[in-house]
Amino acid sequence: MIDLETARQIALSFAGSEEKDHFGIPSFRVNNKIFATLWVKHNRMMVKLSPIDQSVFNSFDPAIFYPVPNKWGLKGATFVELDKVRKDMLEDALSIAWEAVVAKK
Repeated sequence: MIDLETARQIALSFAGSEEKDHFGIPSFRVNNKIFATLWVKHNRMMVKLSPIDQSVFNSFDPAIFYPVPNKWGLKGATFVELDKVRKDMLEDALSIAWEAVVAKK
């Protein structure tokens, strides 16, 4: 189980990461591009993955990693249930999301 503060600290541990408000929820950005958001009321994170990476994490455990139920989910936006995820898995997912945003610069 990961608490909200630990999830925040992991997201901010990547070089150049910063936290900004995004429509009332904390977002984590690099180069002013979002790679994750923290859904405080639901104790989950949204991690911006590619559809392929999303399917890999989802196949590990669909109760922990699953597509956001809208068009963003089809593009790789992935919910992560913080009360169920292992710290190393969250770190891996956030790392992949952060790297993808950095690579687009």
